[in-house]
Amino acid sequence: MSAETITPDSQHKSLAERLPQPFRDYALLGRFDRPIGWWLLFWPCVWGAWLTGAGLQWQLLAWLLLGAIAMRAAGCVYNDIVDADLDKQVERTALRPIASGRVSKRAAWVWLISLCLVGLVVLLQLRLEAQLVALGSLVMVAAYPFMKRITWWPQAWLGLVFNWGALVGWMALRDDNLAVMFALYAGAACWTIGYDTIYALQDREDDALVGIKSSALRMGGRVKSGVAAFYIAALGLWALAFWLLRSDWIALLALIPLALHLFWQVATLETSGADNPLDRFRSNRFAGALMATACFIVGNAGA
Repeated sequence: MSAETITPDSQHKSLAERLPQPFRDYALLGRFDRPIGWWLLFWPCVWGAWLTGAGLQWQLLAWLLLGAIAMRAAGCVYNDIVDADLDKQVERTALRPIASGRVSKRAAWVWLISLCLVGLVVLLQLRLEAQLVALGSLVMVAAYPFMKRITWWPQAWLGLVFNWGALVGWMALRDDNLAVMFALYAGAACWTIGYDTIYALQDREDDALVGIKSSALRMGGRVKSGVAAFYIAALGLWALAFWLLRSDWIALLALIPLALHLFWQVATLETSGADNPLDRFRSNRFAGALMATACFIVGNAGA
């Protein structure tokens, strides 16, 4: 993969790198060179499923993983269709397939529909209650690319969209104790605001020039304290979810490894440059795994 056809935050040595043209551009359009996105979409699905106390549920999680990969890719394609003109003006995104002209918008729509059909297959594997919840996210997904034009907090909207899987994972297995589910979801939304603010640090200068709004710009020189506040809120809401499920102080100890990891992210975050924020952002794949472990322990304790 040549330097002329990748974005700076692409993960090298990926499957996309080995594909011939034009398949490579479609893989890049779906961000298959950057698996962190579908990990961040998938982990909340695992949290919702494992916190129910229904056990490992490998078959369900396999379907949810496929859905996360397909729908994350579909969301990226849709985002690039909507943002093509803006992407041309930002250094990090100017080389994206649509912005650079390597893939037409018409071809991108065909690719988007194909990915959505994969998502439909996954949807049909879920019980009706989970299907209805999953469909409830479509309007918010469609609105997300426009949020950066409307509000300084598009990361908050992303938090609502990107963690919808926590609701789906829970409703796929049970439909009671909804306060636990919503506390889990609210905490996940705060987590997303934190990590996506870190991600937005890469584009602050270009975003300011072209008029794109972000929480990283809104926080100004208080980014580290702002991210810390959202991470603390996430931990508090997750502790509430655990407590509502199992009123046991010992259950809250399961959050300690995750809390230490999030503290490390904030303590070592550099607000200038690109490499450090990108690395801290990507480390949330590990944070998601720590939270999944905590959800399994608390959800299945004594089962």
